[in-house]
Amino acid sequence: MVLAIMWVVHIFKVFTGLSLAKFGVYPRHQDGLIGIIASPLIHGDWGHIISNSVPFAVLSSMIFLFYRKVSLKAFTAIYFLSGILLWSFGRSVFHIGASGVVYGLLTFVFWTGIFRRNIKSIVLALIVTLLYSGYFYGIVPTQPGISWDGHLFGAIAGIIVAYIFKNQIENDEDQEDPFKDEKENYYLPRDTFEAPLKQREREIRPNDDWTTNF
Repeated sequence: MVLAIMWVVHIFKVFTGLSLAKFGVYPRHQDGLIGIIASPLIHGDWGHIISNSVPFAVLSSMIFLFYRKVSLKAFTAIYFLSGILLWSFGRSVFHIGASGVVYGLLTFVFWTGIFRRNIKSIVLALIVTLLYSGYFYGIVPTQPGISWDGHLFGAIAGIIVAYIFKNQIENDEDQEDPFKDEKENYYLPRDTFEAPLKQREREIRPNDDWTTNF
């Protein structure tokens, strides 16, 4: 739904020639508050909206498919919290685009795997790491015209939301630590290597006459 609105807004912008940047987030200014809601729906050009649409669709689908209990609440929290953090602490420029929300969705999936530590959440975390590991560079202020602080605060929002919902386990999730069996079950008796050592200590005493050859 949100993705469809993004495209409708962009097509409207292209055909009317209107600049919608003034509806973006402008940190610490009252007029910039509207951007908390509107900013993710506004994009600068076709490349901008396409580059955001694909990961937005993939990551939001993962959350709604695999974390159904918290999906709507988590998505809504990330959407608003990323904008609130950006408005509170971002640079004093207009910020537009859904990339902050994308970073929030990404870190939510990844950190949910860290916090819950069950097989499903860990696998999903590994998948997003493989797909989007390059996104790390998006929070570094190296590219002019890129809202790196929007990316950063979106990522922080995702971590916070993942922590808030970490105990709301899905019905198909194993609540046990997946490494528990490895910690408690041993392939060999625990004294396998200790017994020969103790036996050797009994055989060698300080007064034994033994020689080392070089």
